Amino acid sequence: MAIEVRIPTILRTYTDGAKAVEGSGETLAELFADLESRHSGIQERIVDQAAGGELRRFVNVYLNDEDVRFLDGISTRLADGDNVTILPAVAGGMV
Repeated sequence: MAIEVRIPTILRTYTDGAKAVEGSGETLAELFADLESRHSGIQERIVDQAAGGELRRFVNVYLNDEDVRFLDGISTRLADGDNVTILPAVAGGMV
């Protein structure tokens, strides 16, 4: 099962500069474990193990353009050909 994962600039140091990588897994949790096996250190930037393995608060993950927090979070099921996008949350602006 091939799943394309789009990597934000801030995490590309873990993927040797690649903007997108392929991974596999039945769920997002399995996909991130698969990525970790080939791109050491990336999983801890996405998943907060201290919070029970949930997504980090300031990381947004989209499955085919749908926010996984409105699906099943880290347990969201994946299918062959899916696209996963990882985006750091952006805050700020003028007050």
